[in-house]
Amino acid sequence: MRTWGPLTAVCLGTFMLLLDVTIAVVALPDMARGLHASLSDLQWVIDGYALALAALLLGVGAAADVLGRRRVHVAGVVLFAVASMLCGFATGPGMLVAARGLQGVGAAAMFATTLPLLGSVYQGRQRSAALGVWGAVSGGAAAVGPVLGGLLTEGPGWRWIFFVNLPVSVASVWLTLRVVPESRGPRGMRVDWAGTASFACFAGATTYAVVRAGSDGWTSAVTGASFACAALALVCFVLVERRVAHPLLDLSLLRKPSFVGVMAGALAFNGAAFGVIPYLSLWMQTLLGMSPVRGGLTLLPMTGASVVVAILAGRLLHGAPARLTIGGGLLLIGAGALCQAVLDAGSGWTVLVPGLVLVGIGTGFVSPAIAGAALAAVPPERAGMAGGAVNTVRQLGYALGVAAFGTVLTSRMEDTLPHDAAHTLAGGGAEALGGAFSEHSLRAAFAAGLDTASVAAGVTALLAGAAVLVLVRTPRRPGPEAAGQPAASASGGRPAAGATAARG
Repeated sequence: MRTWGPLTAVCLGTFMLLLDVTIAVVALPDMARGLHASLSDLQWVIDGYALALAALLLGVGAAADVLGRRRVHVAGVVLFAVASMLCGFATGPGMLVAARGLQGVGAAAMFATTLPLLGSVYQGRQRSAALGVWGAVSGGAAAVGPVLGGLLTEGPGWRWIFFVNLPVSVASVWLTLRVVPESRGPRGMRVDWAGTASFACFAGATTYAVVRAGSDGWTSAVTGASFACAALALVCFVLVERRVAHPLLDLSLLRKPSFVGVMAGALAFNGAAFGVIPYLSLWMQTLLGMSPVRGGLTLLPMTGASVVVAILAGRLLHGAPARLTIGGGLLLIGAGALCQAVLDAGSGWTVLVPGLVLVGIGTGFVSPAIAGAALAAVPPERAGMAGGAVNTVRQLGYALGVAAFGTVLTSRMEDTLPHDAAHTLAGGGAEALGGAFSEHSLRAAFAAGLDTASVAAGVTALLAGAAVLVLVRTPRRPGPEAAGQPAASASGGRPAAGATAARG
């Protein structure tokens, strides 16, 4: 118990929080029917969780250094459990979206403290082994999510994808309090609450603007005002970070081309690889008539390829330049997304397999390498900050990808369907359209929207891959992070959060 107890406690929380990024995808059509949700509601079911996780990850990590990492981790698990129960009992889309956001707050507290807790317990070879197990659990959560979500949705119902978190949370809290020691960062630290708040406003306003653009148009007053609020929040964040003694992000790091390249790759990675998946799930279940289980199984070519390649790349490509593994992986993701833009009214899901496999292969190259590349691009004393930043932009990229590609999809569908009909169909409500449109026209419209969204995702990944290849350079000095050790930051002593998380 002394050896495996802390690792088991941390991995329980990690598996649960990363599982909830993917498990809801195959349940979206059932949620839409059960709660009468629109497309924008479904977007926020996914984005509310990812946004809260991204916006608070750095700030909560800094707070944990001051308040106690175990204390914050346990509080996060409890909040996550309460929010999961509220999700399961949701009576409407608004309540579900709010509860998902609350889940994201709890997940941020859990995710920000996982590696610091492991780093405080394990040393030397034990630490390397613990990080390897933690990375495998992180990747497994992404792979299992769609299948488990399908089984629960088709069995007891979609609400159970949230209820299943409750017993796991109880076990995680009990084990954490029993076997994980408390730890803190250096004394004298202060939490950058102003930076946390301004970044959260920036991320939320940007995503809200992109979602509203899909329903109101890019030139609407609401969309423009939201973008203006986002710009103002970004200015405030920059001003705060330049003045505070312990910033969330040292802006001088943005003068390093390698760091900028890695951040651009991280931002595009999750969005391009996974941002279209919720809409593919809606298409397969709403128009192809698939069950939730089968819809989840159709994603196995991607998740399976990702896990296999990640394992092989870790063994065979150790020491390979990050610019090649990350840049090349993003190019493969871009090619895979473009290969998925082949749908028409008569297409079945099998035409997506080559593209899904390519995306999975690219993900297998990018995911294990991207955090290490961020650490290698900065001085050792900023390694913890860089690790937290790369996970933050990955989650933000996923939230923006879901929002942006949903807007692209509905805009393309509106070329053949009325505005309200396009949003109803994309929201999983094909039955509500009755006989107003033929099945052929509905399938053609959705396929055209998916093709356009896939092209947008592919171009995003290709541009990011090119940026990584140009900007990222192999560092001349070796660092502790190259050996997989979590390096402590000067401003908080936190290890890099999420060094090998697959989707989270």
